[in-house]
Amino acid sequence: MNTKLLAVGLVSAAFAWVAPGVYAQHAGEMKAAVHRSDKIRWKAGPPSLPPGAEFAVLEGDPSKPGPFVFRVKVPDGYRIPPHVHPKPERVTIIKGTFHLGMGETFDASKGETLPAGTYGVWPAGMKHYVWVEGETVVQFHGEGPWVIEYVNPDDDPRKKK
Repeated sequence: MNTKLLAVGLVSAAFAWVAPGVYAQHAGEMKAAVHRSDKIRWKAGPPSLPPGAEFAVLEGDPSKPGPFVFRVKVPDGYRIPPHVHPKPERVTIIKGTFHLGMGETFDASKGETLPAGTYGVWPAGMKHYVWVEGETVVQFHGEGPWVIEYVNPDDDPRKKK
């Protein structure tokens, strides 16, 4: 009998640990939310990124305070000029090859190669730039609002017509 109770307790504890990962916060209440890769609805944007990016919000609202999860899908050769974020950035490379360089000037001869499966976190205010090889999908999560500020204001796609 004690063995059965222990087994039930272990299964319950495991579910309590895993279950929060499959729920999303919506309008103050928890609802189940599962996002299968082949069912994600991609949209153009966001306008803060150079043209060609697609975007899918999986949880929360990245433009508002609170937790969020979103994915960005970009084509081969996509680049994001040097920029910063006012909050720490947390990313997981889902597909493709993501290159991360540090500094105020884009230099593809420098940087670190982050293959699919890599998780990275960098501090608020870190000047960095990105380029990819192959179609690349990256998942971002953190506390909103998510903001990108370009080192060179002329690189900001929101200012281009």
